[in-house]
Amino acid sequence: MSAITIFDIPRYAPLLGATVVLGVLSAPVDRPAQACGVPDEPTTTNPTAPEIPPVQRSRTIDLAICLDTSGSMSGLINSARLKLWDIVNDLALACPKPQLRVALLTFGNDGHDQENGWVRVDSGLTEDLDLISQRLFALSTNGGTEYVGRALQYAGQLDWNPSDDALKLIVVAGNESADQDRQAPFQAMCRSLITRGIMVDSIYCGSPGDAVAAGWMEVARLADGQFASIDQDGTQLVQTPFDDQLAELSSALNETYVPLGARGAAGKSNQAAQDANAQGLSTVAAATRAVTKARGLYNCSWDLVDACRSGQVKLDQVKTDELPVNMQSMTVAQRTEYVNEMGLRRLGIQERVKQLGIERDAWVAAELKRLAVDESRSLDWAIRNAMRDRIRSRGYTFTDEMPGDGC
Repeated sequence: MSAITIFDIPRYAPLLGATVVLGVLSAPVDRPAQACGVPDEPTTTNPTAPEIPPVQRSRTIDLAICLDTSGSMSGLINSARLKLWDIVNDLALACPKPQLRVALLTFGNDGHDQENGWVRVDSGLTEDLDLISQRLFALSTNGGTEYVGRALQYAGQLDWNPSDDALKLIVVAGNESADQDRQAPFQAMCRSLITRGIMVDSIYCGSPGDAVAAGWMEVARLADGQFASIDQDGTQLVQTPFDDQLAELSSALNETYVPLGARGAAGKSNQAAQDANAQGLSTVAAATRAVTKARGLYNCSWDLVDACRSGQVKLDQVKTDELPVNMQSMTVAQRTEYVNEMGLRRLGIQERVKQLGIERDAWVAAELKRLAVDESRSLDWAIRNAMRDRIRSRGYTFTDEMPGDGC
C-alpha cells in the first residue's frame, strides 16, 4: 500500500444535528437538473413530477483521465481513488454549473491487449461518477510498456462533445519515458488532438529534473496543455470533525434514490458499493464523496426521482414491475406523493451536506496552511489547478472566489 499522510485532528463536541425537515422548500435550490431517465422513454412534461423546478446546465466539461498502471504505479492509482471526489467537488464550484463527463483509460499494463498497445478504455465519457469509481477500484498494476502516444490515440477516439464551447481535456499521468511508442508517437497524437480543440495536460510522477521529464513537458506543450510533476505516494489527507457526519448523511441520501427496473437495482447497488469503497480508504474519502452527492455534478440515470423531475419519465406510465416492491401496491397518487417526498427529503439533506462541506473546506484549508503542506506535488492539485485555469478562460467563475453566495 502506498504511503498516505493523514493528519489526525482531535474530535470535538458533536456538531449540530442533521435533522431533515420534510416539507415544501420556500425557494428553488441552485442545483442543475440531472440527466436522469430511462432509455427509450419519451421526453415529455410530467404533470406529476416533484415541485422542484429544474435548472438547465450550460456548457460541457469532458475530462479523460489516462493512468499508467504498470507495475510501479500503485501509488498513482490509489491517489486517483482517494482524490476523485475532491476533483469533482472543485469543478462543482464553477459558475455557471457545467455538465461534467469523465472517461478513464489505463495504459502500460501487461494485462491489457498488446494489439491495442496495452491500452484499455475502462470507461468512455460518462456522467456516471459511480461507474468511474467502480472502474478505479477494479484497477491493478501489472508489468508493462508505457505507450503514452497510444493512450492519447485511444483517448482521442472517445465521444467528445463537438461544441466549440465545450472544454475538452485529456490528463495523462505516468513515470517512464513518454516517447516509447513508435507506431503512434505522442508528438503526432498531440498535434492531432489540439486541432480538434482537445488539450492535453501531462503529469510526470517523479522529479522535474529527471531526464525523462522533458518528454512529458513536450506532451503538454504540443497540445496547449500544462505540465506538472508529482509524488505519486504523497497524497495528503486531513481528517476533520465533519467527516463522520458527512459519511452518515451520504448514507441517508442513498435512501432517497428510487431505482427503476433492473438497471436501477444495479445502479443503487453500485452506489452503496462505492460508498463502501470510499469508506474503506478513509473517512476523508467518504466525506468528500458525500459532498459530491450534494453539489450538483452527481448523476444517476437509474433514479426515478430525477427522471420525473426532468420530465424524462411520466410516473403514471411506468410499469408496475419496474417499480421497487414498496411502490408496486401504491396508487398513482400515492406514488406521486412518495416521489415528491423523496425529492424534498434529498434536497433537505443536500443542503445540510453543502453547508458542512463549506465548513469542512475551510477547516482543511486552514489546517494545510498551519502545517505548511505543499499541495503542488499531489495528483488532485495538478488536475484541479489546470482545470481551473481552463475553465476561467471560458468565462466561468468559481463560487469560492466570489463574494456572497456565488451563482
